[in-house]
Parts: sequence; C-alpha cells; structure tokens
Amino acid sequence: MSNCGCHAQASNEAERRILRLALGLNATMFVIGIVAGLIVQSMGLVADSLDMLGDACAYGIALMALMRSARFKAAAAQWNGTLLIVLGLGVLAGVVWRLTMGSRPEGAWMMSIAFVSLVVNAIVLRLLARFQHGDVHLRAIWLCTRADVIANLAVITSGLLVLLLHNPVPDLIIGAAIACYVLKEALGILREAKEARIAALAPIGKP
Repeated sequence: MSNCGCHAQASNEAERRILRLALGLNATMFVIGIVAGLIVQSMGLVADSLDMLGDACAYGIALMALMRSARFKAAAAQWNGTLLIVLGLGVLAGVVWRLTMGSRPEGAWMMSIAFVSLVVNAIVLRLLARFQHGDVHLRAIWLCTRADVIANLAVITSGLLVLLLHNPVPDLIIGAAIACYVLKEALGILREAKEARIAALAPIGKP
C-alpha cells in the first residue's frame, strides 16, 4: 500500500485547492486595486494591483504546471513575463504622466485599499506556508507573496505621507518603485522561461 501513490495524489489535490483560492483572491484584489487606483489617482495602488495580477498569473501557471508538459509551462511563463513587462512600462508611463499633469491621490483611500490587500496577502502567505521548503517553482511563489506584503506596507506608508504632507510625490515614488520591481521580476521570468524552453527542446540524454 505504501507505493499506491495515494499520498502524492492527495498532495497534488491539496496544492490545487490552495493555488485556486490564492488565484481567486489575487485576481479579485487586482480588479479592486486597479479600479480604486484610477479613481483616487494613486499610482501606488495601480502598481500594487499590477503586482497582484502578476501573482495571479504565477498561481495560474503553477496550476498548469501540475498537469502540463515542460514546453507548455515555458510558453505560459513567457506570456506571463511579457504581459508584466507591458503593464510595468504602462505604470511607469502613468507615473510620468501624473508627474507632468499633476495628481491629487487620496491618502486615506490608499491606506484602506492597501490594508485590504495586506490582509489578503497575509492569508495567502499563510496558505502557501507549506510551499516555502517545497519545489523551486512553489517556493518562488511563496517568496513573491512575501514580497507583496512589503509592497502593501510601502503603499500604506506612502498613503500616510500623502495624507500628512498633502503632496503626491510619495505616491509617485512608490508607484515607480513597485513598477520597477515588477519589471525586474518579469525579466527574470522571461530568462527562466527561455532556459526551460531550451531544456524542453533538447534531445533526451544530452545536456
């Protein structure tokens, strides 16, 4: 009975449930964050929502990784990285536009939405705790979610500074910083996707 594979099947199913829940939570917060960010003119919230979208894509790829080929996973990761680059550049363009045209972000709303995102990421981080010592792609997800908590705290801090100083600069700085971080992660995803694609195409038995 020890070799029946039941434990592995149960483990995979548990992973699927956790990843589906994490995917749903992050996708929901992406929609809330992007809409709120545009309404209250906060590039910090817009960039933070982009980070949530990146995580949602990562969870989706991890779900597909449980049942698809290496070549498919590499293609999905490449699409994810390309999407994040486009969105990250869009956020940086938005920061420049806000800096030129002016903006009046609402600090109280920034703090409120970022706090909700922080709670969601804390829940997801707890759910993913079992992955922190697991396979490399699952550990990467856990590490990215942990970084999101830091981004949420940064947006909350910038919202407080906007509220106290009546100045949009802290919001623009945080928005640009998060966008640059997302671009850095996107380039890493593309690099790993390229390596995975090459490995998938290599003849069996050759390095």
